[in-house]
This record gives sequence, structure tokens and C-alpha cells, in this order.
Amino acid sequence: MSPARAARFVAGGFFLLAAALGAGCAAVQSERLLASAAAFPQPIELDDVPFFPQEDYQCGPAALAAVLGHSGVVVTPEQLTPQVYVPERQGSFQVELLAAARRHERVPYILAPQLESLAAELTSGNPVLVLQNLGLALAPTWHYAVVVGLDLARGEIVLRSGRNRRHALALATFEHTWRRGDYWAVVVLPPQQLPFTALELPYLESVLALEQTGRLETAALAYASAARRWPQSLPALMGLGNARHALGDLVEAEQAFRRAVKFHPAAAVAHNNLAQTLADQGRYDEAEASARRALELEGTGRLREQLQQTLDETVLRRTRASE
Repeated sequence: MSPARAARFVAGGFFLLAAALGAGCAAVQSERLLASAAAFPQPIELDDVPFFPQEDYQCGPAALAAVLGHSGVVVTPEQLTPQVYVPERQGSFQVELLAAARRHERVPYILAPQLESLAAELTSGNPVLVLQNLGLALAPTWHYAVVVGLDLARGEIVLRSGRNRRHALALATFEHTWRRGDYWAVVVLPPQQLPFTALELPYLESVLALEQTGRLETAALAYASAARRWPQSLPALMGLGNARHALGDLVEAEQAFRRAVKFHPAAAVAHNNLAQTLADQGRYDEAEASARRALELEGTGRLREQLQQTLDETVLRRTRASE
């Protein structure tokens, strides 16, 4: 589903319409996962995931506190409620949950809409926060829960849900409720740890959203993690260099940009940022050479004016330094 649509779902109270959940479309994903059970260690259950019994309409803060707690952040639902709860809607939007995770120096990563992704993250030790619709399509009851276990031999999934620390649910039933929530699922992890199922660009978009909140050190750590998994990733290396430069760590910024230039010699922006970093260290001859190379690569492209400014400023700074 689109981000705009994802942001408009609200989850509040908790109840289960068992008869309604058993009806409808076939649980295709469940059948596929059960058929591939041999690919996953079974059963698996993350007993150390914290549990916070949900008060009325507070499933969002409770679920987020659980996954944050598992990631090492000590926080209660009561502390999170002002950040994520929307009183007039008696629930929490996904966008507020993601923003609150970032406030606590964590990277929230939205998973691919597949049960295999949930199973892979669980197998890697990561609980998964999910959105369910426990009502009907025309009368939805949105609910957040945390997936902590999977037993494919029994065809069950285990949740921290509502007032139940261990809510075992038939996998097919869970799929119906999750499908009605547009298969929304997220893991919340420290910046040094990547989700097992992370894809390069979606993960880096998550880190960029974190960086844009001003949490530069956490973003730099996350970019460094991405650069370890995808060593030649231009967005990861540029993000790492930019974050380190903003933090005043010019040595590490230079290292990141040099790696970007090495793996992407035709990337004008990498040469430009390297030039800026070298100039900030007073190494004007090297900076000018990098700035000229950036202009040469850009040609008449849209960044030419910006790159020309880098070169002009480098030359001016060298002139002033020699006076």
C-alpha cells in the first residue's frame, strides 16, 4: 500500500470476531509458508520480548514499547502515549509509531508484505510489530500486536496482543486479519543491526528519514551498517559521508567519499563532496582537483551550478589562505 494510505489507518480497541475471520479469501500466504516449513527452524519463540498489557485503545503504545524494549530501549506505554496516541481517533497512526521509534534512536523498517519476511525476521531474533483488522472490512477494528513466535508444525503464530502475553493464533486466521491491515509490519532495531530481510534502497530510505530528524550520529551508524552489507552502495556511502561531515568528523567523511569515488568514479556528486571535505581540511590543491573532476563529469547537468560553486569557493579559500 502507499505510504499515504498507510498513515491513515488507526488502531485502537481489541476484540475478535472469530466467525468473520474464518470466512473470506483463502490464506494463500499461510499455505505457502507451511509448505516451506523445512526452511525455517521450528518452533521459534522470542520469550524475552517485553509485554505490556494493553489498556483501552492503547495497543499502539504497548506494541511499540515491546519492540523498543527488545531493542534495548527502556520505555513504557505511558511514556509513549503522548507521542503516538491520537485522542480524537482513539488510536495511533503508523506514521506516529515510526516517528516515535526514531525519537528513541532506532531505525524502523517496514517489511515486505509476506509471511516469509515475518518468519525470517523471527528466525533472526527480531520481533515484528504488525497491524491487524480484527473486525470486518466494512466495520474495521484496527489493532497493533507483536509477533514473537511461530510453530509451523501446529500452524500457529504467537503474538503479544491485548491483555494476552502469549496469544497463539491459527496462521490462516492471522493472515486474514493482517491482510485486512494491508500486510503492514515493521521491525525496530538499533542502527548497528540491519533487518535480516532488509533491501538496500528501502532500508536507506528509512535511515534518511532518521537523518532528517537531526539524529545524525544514529544515522551515521546506520549508514555504516548498510555500507558493510552493501559495500559498493553509493547511497550508503554518500549518506555516511554526509552524516560524518555534518558531525565534524572529516576523516571518516573523507574515507566514505573516497570509497564512493572508488566504486563509482563517474558519480559527480561523490567527487564534489570529497572536494568539500578536503577543502574543509585545508587541502585545497586536492580539493580543487576533485571539484574540477566533478564539473567535468556533470557536463551541462542540473547540478552544474552547485558544483561550480564548490570549485569557486575552494579557489577563493585557497587564495585567502595564501595571503
